[in-house]
Amino acid sequence: MKKKLILFITICFLGLWYFIIPKEEKFILPIFTPSDLRSNLVHPSLVGKTEHTVPDFSFIDQNGNTINQETVHNKIYVVDFFFTSCPSICIDLTNNLKEVQSAFIDNDDVLILSHSVDPKIDDIERLKKYAGINNIDDKKWFLLTGPIEDTIRMAQLGYFAIASFSNHDENSLIHTENVILVDKNRKIRGIYNGTSPLETSYLIADINKLLSY
Repeated sequence: MKKKLILFITICFLGLWYFIIPKEEKFILPIFTPSDLRSNLVHPSLVGKTEHTVPDFSFIDQNGNTINQETVHNKIYVVDFFFTSCPSICIDLTNNLKEVQSAFIDNDDVLILSHSVDPKIDDIERLKKYAGINNIDDKKWFLLTGPIEDTIRMAQLGYFAIASFSNHDENSLIHTENVILVDKNRKIRGIYNGTSPLETSYLIADINKLLSY
């Protein structure tokens, strides 16, 4: 009888402890707005703004298809900026994004958009060849080309990938290691160093978090 009483008290105590002790709150990825970033990382026209949604866009992919906001509707997507003849950071960017592609190859809710910053060279044929060399799945990962002005606009005003980019000419290409994570509502949820395997692992983990919400 005494043992049963002790067991009953123990169970009651554990039950009380479970309800009283604060539960660890589930971590929610932040939503990035211009006001969350240092002013030198944000285009001057956006400094201080507390709301941000990625604007509409339209580019052409490696198969000649139009990719726009409808393509990413209700999708989680990752964005970077590259060019096929880049001998430096773009190689690491592409290799690390292959890990992202592999991690979500069977998940239709996750896409990758890679904007070429050298549209004079990176036409559809060249992008398709680059996709083939790098085993890029054209249903998952879109290599995009379009007017450089539109690409710069998205990099600056859409994704916070670069703060400013003046005096552009054919000898001056955007170089940024930033990779941006965008949720199904076109809100920015993360900015990563795409040349870093460690930060790429964080990106993959954060995509999984968004998928679990």
